[in-house]
Amino acid sequence: MKYSTERILTTHAGALPLPADLKELHNARTAGTPVDEQAYSKRVSGAVADIVKKQIACGLDIINDGEQGKSNFSRYARDRLGGFIEREVKASDHTSTIYARDLTEFSDYFSARAYHRGDNVKRVFCNAPLKYTGHESLKAEIADFKAGLQGQKYAEAFLPAVAPGTIEHWMKNDYYPNDEAYLVAIADAMHEEYKAIADAGFLLQIDDPDLPDGWQFMSQMTVPEYRKYAELRVDALNHGLRDIPPDRVRFHTCWGSYHGPHKYDIPLRDIIDIILKVNANTISIEAANPRHEHEWRVWEEVKLPAGRVLVPGVVGHATDIVEHPQAIADRLVRYAKIVGRENVMAGTDCGLGPRVGSPQICWAKFEAMAEGARLATKELWGK
Repeated sequence: MKYSTERILTTHAGALPLPADLKELHNARTAGTPVDEQAYSKRVSGAVADIVKKQIACGLDIINDGEQGKSNFSRYARDRLGGFIEREVKASDHTSTIYARDLTEFSDYFSARAYHRGDNVKRVFCNAPLKYTGHESLKAEIADFKAGLQGQKYAEAFLPAVAPGTIEHWMKNDYYPNDEAYLVAIADAMHEEYKAIADAGFLLQIDDPDLPDGWQFMSQMTVPEYRKYAELRVDALNHGLRDIPPDRVRFHTCWGSYHGPHKYDIPLRDIIDIILKVNANTISIEAANPRHEHEWRVWEEVKLPAGRVLVPGVVGHATDIVEHPQAIADRLVRYAKIVGRENVMAGTDCGLGPRVGSPQICWAKFEAMAEGARLATKELWGK
């Protein structure tokens, strides 16, 4: 685990652009269409090697594999877990809409953009004891990343994995007696993946957007009720992180990556203490978009625990505008003056690859972030 001891380090939140042909292969596999698995594996390996070089060329210090071997940051877990089925949604099933509170006020907006998929769709349900089955896929993921990193100069490397609470969002419980038992079962299964990543020498990044955006789809809850809901899911995550040193863990969270109003997102102030309970020494939080940029003020009230690193998003996925390096530097300096320059890294609101309009925009945002970090370094260190 690195600190910004001599300069502001740069990193990002995870998913990076997929080459068009690899995206087609992922789509085919997701749809159940047979593909040449040997050709697929070779293409993933090549894409990982390319994406490592691209991150370094853009000026990033702490890099990943771009999630080139995953069709989606959370959907990939369907291929690595056993104990679930897809079935039609019943009237009694609770749907998890991450814009449910916004939908009440902005129904015209969501209808015009065809956000609704309707109730008559297939969804994933746990119907048997959960178990981890992704050993071969994970082994290939780790091997591809190690191969791609060979001979490259970088500060540190991480691999993302999805949190139990976010898995629960898309895989509903039809088997376990209650939420607590179900979450523990997910955590036990995913522990194998978490530990394998850390044991391979990489930082483990936990992706958990549903910690904040669950507030939207649990739309009838009060803040005290939601805090209890969120605490249970953090407890499950920490159970999954057992035996993994916190300095080998990054925790990334955000308010959902959909483009929309986000008017009814839960404020960071209401859940920051719960986020800080995660056994991770690095905390990556969405901070650049217009709904949440002001929340740097939370850190004037809440002390960053000793030894922790804060990675605020200083470039965002909510706009295709490439942020000016000086605006990025201003954001970084603002955080550094509150929590200490050594405890701040430059990061992104979310994985930019699938969420901005073009790969060119993603790379331009990274280049701007690297330049902004250099400007911030000059202001903070005088060099």
